[in-house]
Amino acid sequence: MEKTTLVCDCDAIHEEVVERVRQTMPPQENFRDLTNLYKMFADGTRIRILWALSKEEMCVCDLAVLLDMTKSAISHQLKSLRTANLVKPNKVGRTVYYSLVDCHVRDIFEQGFEHILE
Repeated sequence: MEKTTLVCDCDAIHEEVVERVRQTMPPQENFRDLTNLYKMFADGTRIRILWALSKEEMCVCDLAVLLDMTKSAISHQLKSLRTANLVKPNKVGRTVYYSLVDCHVRDIFEQGFEHILE
């Protein structure tokens, strides 16, 4: 079977389309930040932590038991998620509980699951 390569071989550039898109294109820094956000979702452990926190606020010990991991490994991933502004700590006495920062994080997560389950 012959493989076809798609190539734009026309001379017409749709300048008005290019200009409309250019006018609404975010700055390069925004694309960098979005890339870094999606990198946080590229790790299986972080995804499982986010899933758990989308259901309940949890402490490091609970997450460690749930995910069958060490508290140190969970803490390391939570630090990355905090730096990316995806989770937030809430200290109650000597225990620190973690939750998702806001509903946007939950929405991104739930939409990703909806997409893969279609």
